[in-house]
Amino acid sequence: MRRTLGVVALCVVSFVAGGIVTRLYDQRATSGGGATQVAANAAAGANAAIDFTRQPLWAYGFLEPPKTGEKASPQAAPSRNLRPNEDAAEQTKPRHLPGSEGAFSLVDIRDGANVIDWYPEDHPSMPDIIKHGPSKMAEGRRGCGFCHLPNGLGRPENAPVSGLPPAYFAQQIHDFRDGLRRSADPRKPNTNTMIELARAMTEDEIAQAAKYFGAVSWRPRVKIVETALVPKTRIVGNLFLATEEAKTEPINGRIIEVPEDEEQSETHRNPRAGFIAYVPEGTLARGKHLVTLGGAQIVDGQIVPGKTTPCTACHGLDLMGVGDVPPIAGRSPSYIARQLFDIQQGTRKGAGTDLMKIIVAKLLPDDMAAIAAYVASKFPPDPVQTDAAIR
Repeated sequence: MRRTLGVVALCVVSFVAGGIVTRLYDQRATSGGGATQVAANAAAGANAAIDFTRQPLWAYGFLEPPKTGEKASPQAAPSRNLRPNEDAAEQTKPRHLPGSEGAFSLVDIRDGANVIDWYPEDHPSMPDIIKHGPSKMAEGRRGCGFCHLPNGLGRPENAPVSGLPPAYFAQQIHDFRDGLRRSADPRKPNTNTMIELARAMTEDEIAQAAKYFGAVSWRPRVKIVETALVPKTRIVGNLFLATEEAKTEPINGRIIEVPEDEEQSETHRNPRAGFIAYVPEGTLARGKHLVTLGGAQIVDGQIVPGKTTPCTACHGLDLMGVGDVPPIAGRSPSYIARQLFDIQQGTRKGAGTDLMKIIVAKLLPDDMAAIAAYVASKFPPDPVQTDAAIR
């Protein structure tokens, strides 16, 4: 009985703390002049040292921390040019996917300024900003749907944007534009591309994109698998790609997120193609403790606070968001972990992130992995698989 009451008390304390954080978040997000002050703070701390000893390198698609002065090269704009190292006939022949009436060549698929649409029935009609990109750009134009896909499900190396509250989505574009949001790892090129695109977007285009992605329902696309071993991989564009089916490499505390079918995901950019996220054994139980209770415990009948605030307090019991607080359930664990580290290190700022920085201040890489894995596992209706179940 005493144990039961202790657990109830622990939950109450956790949710009261979370409620306070939520109210402060709302006040911060709606207060006049807040964005100006945050921008000033961002400018002042733009060159602050980043603690790369805490970095979940796997979330950024790297094996080693960056060297001093190392930074990303600009991404080449996707174009319709034939690649000289590939057969021209292969690049221009029409391709087809199951259940799709579309027929697109590799040249079409790679054209970021004219986003292909395998399954138009999965989303509303794409406005120009989604299909073609910012109208003010003469070169380097990319439609939002090229990287984030027409259904907004995104990929592990970028953001899942479907189902986001329009006000939250618009705020993120403003934050990229205003220098408040960048990657903690200076080598990650697509963050710089996103900043460039955000700066070129008009307010009307931002509103159109926010409304479009907000109208697309989120669907789970990642399967979480607890395992001690993972397939060997190579990294292409900050994305892990399996080089073999057998699991022979120790996971070593990482999350390795790979396409279920590389050809569907990479060659055809099938927006329905899924991903598998291999996570260390025991990660989900640890993640649940952090996400639901903040890591708090009962020791000798006393509540011992954890190292963070329960995610459920602000993002909802189902982790599907509350108001303009974004949904996080079922999203890429690589993406979630990157955001935790970016906020912790002060390179992602904006409304609400000052409070988030307090919440994530004590998190270590294994904490971020546990939180990201559990959050990613919660939305899918199917039970979480184990390594033994899929062997």
